[in-house]
Amino acid sequence: MNPTLWRRLLAEFAGTALLVTAVVGSGIMASRLSDDIGLQLLENSVATAFALGALILTFGPVSGAHFNPVVSAADWFLGRRTGTGLTARDLGGYVVAQTAGAIGGAILADLMFKLPAVDFSAKHRTGTDLWLGEVVATVGLLLLIFALARSGRAAVAPAAVGAYIGAAYWFTSSTSFANPAVTIGRAFTDTFAGIAPSSVPGFVVAQLVGLAVGVGLLVALYPSVGSAAGDVVVAHPDDDSVRS
Repeated sequence: MNPTLWRRLLAEFAGTALLVTAVVGSGIMASRLSDDIGLQLLENSVATAFALGALILTFGPVSGAHFNPVVSAADWFLGRRTGTGLTARDLGGYVVAQTAGAIGGAILADLMFKLPAVDFSAKHRTGTDLWLGEVVATVGLLLLIFALARSGRAAVAPAAVGAYIGAAYWFTSSTSFANPAVTIGRAFTDTFAGIAPSSVPGFVVAQLVGLAVGVGLLVALYPSVGSAAGDVVVAHPDDDSVRS
C-alpha cells in the first residue's frame, strides 16, 4: 500500500468515525435533554447534518469524503469504463476503513458519555416499510452526489449532502441510515441511534438494492456520469502527492 493510499484510507477511517460519533453522541445527548421523541430526533438530525457537511469539507480534499461503502461502490462501478474514480483495490480499502471507522466512532461516543464501550443495541428496526425507506434514502443520496459531480457543482456537496441527510431523517420511515458502514457501527451502541445486530442485514440488503437502483437511474439520466467519478464527493486537488 503506497503512502498516498494510506493517507486516503486514514481520512476515510477518521471521517467515518467522527460521523458516527456525531450521530451516536448527539442521540445520547438528545435523549438526556428531552423526553420528547420528536425533539430528540430533531436534535439528532440537525447535529448529524451539520457534522456531515463539516466532515466532507475537512476530509474531501484527501479521500473524497465518501464515508459510505455504497458511495464508494457506485464511484468504482461508474468510473471504471472511463478510468476515473476508485480502483477495485481502492474500493476494498475504503470499505474496510469505513466500517472500522464506524465501529470506532460508536465506541468513542459511548465512552464520551460514560457508557460501556461496546453494548450491542436492543433496538429492533425491521419490516418492509423500513427497508423501503432505506432504498429511497440510498437512491436519493446517490442521485444527489453524482448529479452534483456531473454538473460541475461538487463544491456545494458538503452543504447539499448534509441538508439531504438531515431532511431524510424525517421523510423516510427508517430515519435514513443509507450507509452499510454506519449501520454496522450503530449496532455497537445501545442508545438512541442504535440498531439491533439482527436488524443490520435487512438494512444493508436494502441499501445495496438502493445502490443498484441508484446506479441504474444515474446511467439513464446522465449517460456520461462516469467521467465525473473522480470528483465524488468533493473534487480532489490536482496535486499528485494527494490525489494518486
